[in-house]
Amino acid sequence: MSQNPLDLETKIFVAGHRGMVGSAIVRRLKSQGFSNIITRTRDELDLTNQSEVLDFFDREKPEQVYLAAAKVGGIHANNTFRAQFLYENLMMEANVIHAAWRHQTSKLLFLGSSCIYPKMAAQPLVEDALLTGPLEPTNEPYAIAKIAGIKLCETYRHQYGANFISAMPTNLYGPGDNYDLETSHVLPALIRKIHVAKETDANEVQLWGTGSPKREFLHVDDLARACTHLMETYNEAPWVNIGTGQDLSIKELAEMICEIVGYQGQLSWDTSKPDGTPRKLMDVSRVHGLGWKAEIPLRQGIESVYAAVKGEFE
Repeated sequence: MSQNPLDLETKIFVAGHRGMVGSAIVRRLKSQGFSNIITRTRDELDLTNQSEVLDFFDREKPEQVYLAAAKVGGIHANNTFRAQFLYENLMMEANVIHAAWRHQTSKLLFLGSSCIYPKMAAQPLVEDALLTGPLEPTNEPYAIAKIAGIKLCETYRHQYGANFISAMPTNLYGPGDNYDLETSHVLPALIRKIHVAKETDANEVQLWGTGSPKREFLHVDDLARACTHLMETYNEAPWVNIGTGQDLSIKELAEMICEIVGYQGQLSWDTSKPDGTPRKLMDVSRVHGLGWKAEIPLRQGIESVYAAVKGEFE
């Protein structure tokens, strides 16, 4: 089995390749010249089914795994489909991580989320803040599942010597994002709402919460660069935050999107709706120390994704 992460013939399984993160990782790997990339749709391989996953690993024997498959959504989806978010994410990560160990995969990268950290953790969020306080209630099931994934990687490394690592991205956006207003995250939801308001000459756009929470946003292509960098260079137990280290308020984000879209109406905030965590800013000193930094400025990134998707809203 090849142990060289720079061997372009390395057999790599990207779980979740149709999602925003997985598709960005595939693009990145292809741009680097990797040619032996394995992908499966959900119809072809149900990652929540342990026997299917074990059979797949037995047949394919991937040497590296990027575990980007997950059930994801915004505040509304997380709070509504609580059992599904907990069960499906637990099953997917447990099955893939266990199968990777059973079939001696040389390296696995698990993708978590910044929501693993306590709601009131000190800012910016350092990796050591994990499990030091209560989670944000609206996305607690998803966060618990992701924490379990981190601990699976940690314990399989401790007990079996598996080279399984974990990365915790901040809020993401970019090609392949979800713009469904029922299930999307805040940035794509704002793009769609503000675009529709402009196209319909609406006087105002109604948005959830107060606009005061602060959030950090990372372009998914920057995350993909971080993932391949860690796969090539990082072999330690501690999980690694991936972000820009800069944040802005939801109100500032909405105003930026209004400028990009060219909408000149009013923003109306429905304060009866939840804000979620007051602030989520990642401490990214660990990943900076490992030789990676984000490169795509937020405004430039939003301009590029809006240019690409605005025709889909017509």
